[in-house]
Amino acid sequence: MPASSSSGLSGSYEDLQRGQVSEALVDFTGGVTMTFNPSEAPGNLWDILTRATYNRTLIGGQTHSGMERVLENGLVGGHAYTLTGIRKVTCKHGPEYLVRLRNPWGKVEWKGDWSDSSSTWELLSPKEKILLLRKSDDGEFWMTLKDFKAHFTLLVICKLTPGLLSQEVGQKWACTLREGKWEKGSTAGGRMKSPRDTFWKNPQFLLSIWSPQEDRRFPMPCSVLVSLLQKPRHRHRNRKPHLAIGFYLFRLSKYYGDPRRLPPEFFWGNGPLSWPKAFLTEREVSQELQLVPGTYVIVPCTSEAGQESEFLLRVFSRKHIFHEIGCDASAVFSKEIVDQNEGQDEFFTKLFEKYPEINAVQLQKILNHMTWPSLGSARPLFSLDACQGILALLDLNASGTVSIQEFRDLWKQLMLCQEVFHKHDSHWLGHLNRTQLRAAMRDAGIVLSDDVCQLMLVRYGGPRLQMDFVSFVHLMLRAESMEGAFQNLTQDGKGIYLQKPEWLMMTLYS
Repeated sequence: MPASSSSGLSGSYEDLQRGQVSEALVDFTGGVTMTFNPSEAPGNLWDILTRATYNRTLIGGQTHSGMERVLENGLVGGHAYTLTGIRKVTCKHGPEYLVRLRNPWGKVEWKGDWSDSSSTWELLSPKEKILLLRKSDDGEFWMTLKDFKAHFTLLVICKLTPGLLSQEVGQKWACTLREGKWEKGSTAGGRMKSPRDTFWKNPQFLLSIWSPQEDRRFPMPCSVLVSLLQKPRHRHRNRKPHLAIGFYLFRLSKYYGDPRRLPPEFFWGNGPLSWPKAFLTEREVSQELQLVPGTYVIVPCTSEAGQESEFLLRVFSRKHIFHEIGCDASAVFSKEIVDQNEGQDEFFTKLFEKYPEINAVQLQKILNHMTWPSLGSARPLFSLDACQGILALLDLNASGTVSIQEFRDLWKQLMLCQEVFHKHDSHWLGHLNRTQLRAAMRDAGIVLSDDVCQLMLVRYGGPRLQMDFVSFVHLMLRAESMEGAFQNLTQDGKGIYLQKPEWLMMTLYS
């Protein structure tokens, strides 16, 4: 996070001198913190620390409350430390798990087991002792994980990306930030207490998640990190305590038109997928979720209705669209927004605001409002029947609709189809003959024999055995779908065995 943002969130740099370890880490990195009470930490805490240190994540700890007085064991009460390393060592009596901590004062160190002057170092081999032990009063020292749990009340891990602690590897992460506020009498609805309370008045955010994988047939859960960060309620952050905050997550299985805010009845009949186990008086609360691709609603709130504050809501994932509903600006969808001169992110954001789930009629409207600059005057006209056919190929759960994720994948294929069709429609006639069709399919990665190509013209082409762009799109989608189905079903790459219901589904519905 830039320095200006840090001082803006905290009031001033002077205010950063006091407060929680988690707040300092967030202010200076823009990351998201996970906090643990070490004495109540999960059983795999060592594994978590191993992954975090391997990824060079910032880790901090805080001792039990006090007036920063040096205790007999060398620790400072109510003081923040940095965790700078971990090590599993082999002693004569078995393995020992050590953590290395640093006092930011640059002096005053732990005096217990594994401190610089401790006799426990004699339990190690000479080589390990040489590698680990540094006898200097520099503020850095080792102690056992067991002692850490006993003497520290807070462990903070500052994550810069989601999935860090789940060992995900791969593509880049996207972060979206939205500002909001809880205002008494309008948007400060409080926690969800009973079906007909004021909870629905809280700010509501629509979140669409889709998998970074290209295969739409077997969508896998995606790592999503949600962070709710409350802004200081006073110019000097330490003069007014934090509110107890949290957020709820709901799955949106159907659309309620184009509301200013999801109506109360939505929350009467839909239980949350995720909710706060406890409302915490922390500046930030966060949770890492595993969500299947789809549409969700995030509702941030305070523990009690009528409490006022401003907040930042951040979402980290591989691919998502995220915006607030219930604000004054209504969603608008018109011909102009599908102009390819506009950015694709803006296009999909506006489209998602109006159509979180798209049926055949809506798909027809969208496709017929799109501009196709490569096709010139041969503007395609998608019939309802064609859109129903396209929908059947994309609709994997037989819901009669496609999600914004599935439409985004369709968009990529449409752009490819347009490029290939334009390349081989050399005379701009708006159709392809057999030779042109075979070459176009080959450019798209699908090789057809002359006989199969002729059959495709009979099945998808016109009376003169010529194929227009709409039919070409339908053929391309079907060919890709069938090729993918074969690859998923074949055991040896040579053949497949289908039962009758599977055969009927593939031949009649696809």
